[in-house]
Amino acid sequence: MKKSGPFPAEEGDDGSFQRQEDAFREKLSTDGSTPWPVEKDRYHLYLSLACPWAHRAYLFLRFCGLQDWIGVTVVDPIRDEKGWAFREGDGFSNDPVNGFQYLSEAYEMSQPGYSGRVTVPALWCKKEKRIVNNSEDDLCFFFNKIFPGEKPDFFPANRAGEHQVLARKIYENVNNGVYRAGFATRQKPYEEAVLSLFKTLDEVEEQLSDGRPFLLGESQVEADWRLFCTLIRFDAVYVGHFKCNLRRIADYPKLSQYLSRLYKLPGVAETVRLDHIKNHYYKTHPELNPSQIVPLGPILSF
Repeated sequence: MKKSGPFPAEEGDDGSFQRQEDAFREKLSTDGSTPWPVEKDRYHLYLSLACPWAHRAYLFLRFCGLQDWIGVTVVDPIRDEKGWAFREGDGFSNDPVNGFQYLSEAYEMSQPGYSGRVTVPALWCKKEKRIVNNSEDDLCFFFNKIFPGEKPDFFPANRAGEHQVLARKIYENVNNGVYRAGFATRQKPYEEAVLSLFKTLDEVEEQLSDGRPFLLGESQVEADWRLFCTLIRFDAVYVGHFKCNLRRIADYPKLSQYLSRLYKLPGVAETVRLDHIKNHYYKTHPELNPSQIVPLGPILSF
């Protein structure tokens, strides 16, 4: 049977979406244990403000005060048949580092013949002229734990076990869950993804009902921001575009308060571009939205 999803190489025979692995997973270090030392102005981060994975990496770069260490270039939120593009626009720009027109050029330069999907974020080494890492999980950890400076600890050692379990659950059922629902091409994997997604959201709603401000208590952890980057997009695009419509986040009192609490923290709101988000999703997946019409709503207030 011909595969009909947005990414045929990531579509299972049962119609399920099976996300590709990140292609670049080099480790940064301060002790010479890897070929990728932490140095000021050595690295540059390519990202999209539309993408939840890239959004989390960008938040961590800012939370950790690394704006003077690592440059940032935002791509056009509308990804065409050639992929993520560098163009001048509102909140995105041309590539000032390499003059690339498309992010695929960075992937090709880093791994000639690269045939996988080109994704954001991507951390570029200006000295070696290649992508070092395109895993937002790694980048968040590097920014928080490897780069120097005073910063919150989003990976507390004394909560490592429960944090890892929680983060994995949120990834599988929520972060990737919305994509497993939206990119499914058959009814069964779609329903399985949606039911797992809302089961987890229901559990988090119950968890927050004891009055805690964040997932593990009084202090933020990485899993809070992992969840935030999906929640902030949920009612705007995932409810309609990805058919995750059993409930909205607005229908969850505690999750809504939690989302607002995170959004109002210093430096967060300016990273949220609903125009980028809606234009990306509704204009990038013609298999899901052939007309490419972008809905005016919903009216949201965080």
